Order: sequence, then structure tokens, then C-alpha cells
Amino acid sequence: MKVLIVFAHQETQSFNAALLARSVAELTALGHTVRISDLYAMRFNPVATSDDFGTRRFPDRLQYDREQKHNLQHGALSGDIATEIEKLLWCDLLILQFPLWWFSVPAIMKGWIDRVFVNGAVYGSGRRYDTGGLAGRRAMVVTSTAAYPGMCAPDGLVGALDVVLWPIQNGMLAYAGCKVLPPFVSYSVNFVDEATRHRYLDDYAKRLRQIETTEPLFFHPLADFGQDWRLKPGIAARTVGQGARLQAGEVDVAPT
Repeated sequence: MKVLIVFAHQETQSFNAALLARSVAELTALGHTVRISDLYAMRFNPVATSDDFGTRRFPDRLQYDREQKHNLQHGALSGDIATEIEKLLWCDLLILQFPLWWFSVPAIMKGWIDRVFVNGAVYGSGRRYDTGGLAGRRAMVVTSTAAYPGMCAPDGLVGALDVVLWPIQNGMLAYAGCKVLPPFVSYSVNFVDEATRHRYLDDYAKRLRQIETTEPLFFHPLADFGQDWRLKPGIAARTVGQGARLQAGEVDVAPT
């Protein structure tokens, strides 16, 4: 497989850096080809502006997504975006690796998604979910958190982690067409001992050895939705959080 790892952590001595190094060693040993976008090391610009475009379809008012499509078609995107799009379309597997910040990705990675998941290549013209521009590719979130596992349970302080990751796994990766694999999460990395951190590294290596056969998470295909953009009658919603809402009596659908 051709693997692109988009990595967001500032510290070269961090646990995340150790995870990255282990993943590169493991994937390379398995015969995969690995490319890395180390966003902090690259000093990647996360800010989406008109400077991203060499030409303008609408010069009087910036319509960022429409200018993305126009500039993609005319080969006029800024060089840093064009380079990252080439990597993105090259890969068979996309790994987003980051520490969980404020229930999401760090700003530099969000900016990478904003600028690189361009209209016309990743989505647009009706392409989304199973028809998205990245269809046929796999993707996985690799994240770390200071929270303990119990804090990320459905009744925990932070809430169920699949709900926390829903905007990333559903709204970014699945929407773009990727088959999203279950995330790899390292818990309470600030507080566990070295033996536990080494176990996390070994567990991640084991996950990577199974990367080609791991069953992806379920996301509804477009065919499940009607013209009103809601699930067709008879199709039970299989989205995160449904189980908790059902127990609360708020909806009448089968939980996953």
C-alpha cells in the first residue's frame, strides 16, 4: 500500500513522535511505501486566504470553495496545496495522527484539511460519502489524549469517544469517500508509566500489521437517503450516539 501520514505535533521528543517513528518502521518493514506530511516541521500554513489562488473566477468576493474548483481546473492552486493534493491522491491509506485538542484536531491539521480537501478533487458535483473523491482509499485516525479511558465512556466526563471523533471520521474522512478504520487511541499518555507507553507502541504496530484486513466502520451510503436528505423509511439510523438517545426516549430507531 501507499501510505500518507499527516502528522501534527510540535515536539520531536514527544510520545506522538515515537508513534510516528514506530509506524514508519513497521509499515516499511511490511513492504508499504510511506510518505509523511509533518505539518509543524513543514511550517505548513493553515490559513485559507485568497493567496491560495493564482487566478480568480469571482474577483470581487472570495468564495473559497468555488475558487478551489476553478483553480484546480486551471492548475493555479498555490504550490503548497498542489504538493499536498498530489500526496493525497497518491495514497491508498491516509493516516491522520495528532493529539486530541479541544475535542478535535490541532488548528494546523484543520487548516491542512480546509486547504487540501479541495472542491473538485475530494468532493463536489454530488460526490460525497461512498461517491466521494477519495473513494477506494482507507483512512484512520491515530490520536492521543490525557484523558483516562473511563472519561471517554458514554457516561464519562468527556463522553463517548466515537461521538467526539464523529466530525473527523464522518464529516471529513467518510464524507470524502474514505473507508474509515477504527481509530487507534493512546489514553492518559501524560500520566501512565513507560511500560504502558511502550505497550501502546506495540499495540499500534500490531494494528498496522492488520491494516489491509481491518473491517472499516459503518457510514450510511448515499443510497440510504431520500430526496429530502433523510434516511428512507425502513432504514434504521446507524450513527454515533443513537444508543444513548434511544435510551433517553428521544428517537425510535435501532442503536448500533
